[in-house]
Amino acid sequence: MSDDRVTKHKVVSLTYRILDQGGSLLEQVDLPVSYVHGGKNDLIEKLETALEDKSVGDQVELTVAPDEAFGEHDPELTYTDDLENVPPQFRQIGAEVEMQNDQGEIKTFVVSQIEDGKLTVDGNHPLAGKSLTFLVKVESIRDASEDEIRFGVQQNPTTLH
Repeated sequence: MSDDRVTKHKVVSLTYRILDQGGSLLEQVDLPVSYVHGGKNDLIEKLETALEDKSVGDQVELTVAPDEAFGEHDPELTYTDDLENVPPQFRQIGAEVEMQNDQGEIKTFVVSQIEDGKLTVDGNHPLAGKSLTFLVKVESIRDASEDEIRFGVQQNPTTLH
């Protein structure tokens, strides 16, 4: 394989759009995000497979079911409480609240609804339960360093993973 193909242990930089089932744009990333192909990454497995052997400039369109992407929506990760029981800094849609369970695991919940004196937080990924279409463009490909192979590419997280 030549160096200009997406293969194992290559750092691949992508731009992408995510569409819902109706074709509405849910997310667009125009500044390339990177991952180590075939290594430590959080990329959706089916998308990583679809990118195998692609070159710079190639585009991939892939539709995935919820169980292949961010999972089904889990109603057990949604909680509602009286607004008066919630600290004022969390009384807005989109506010993030970290909660810890009995095992010490910490999960981030997002305020998803405020209505009739009640506030609801949701710990599901915002795209959980949705069939999604990914429109991905390969922007660059290079060899990964030993540290990148071992630890992955350090960058700001995105919903692509």
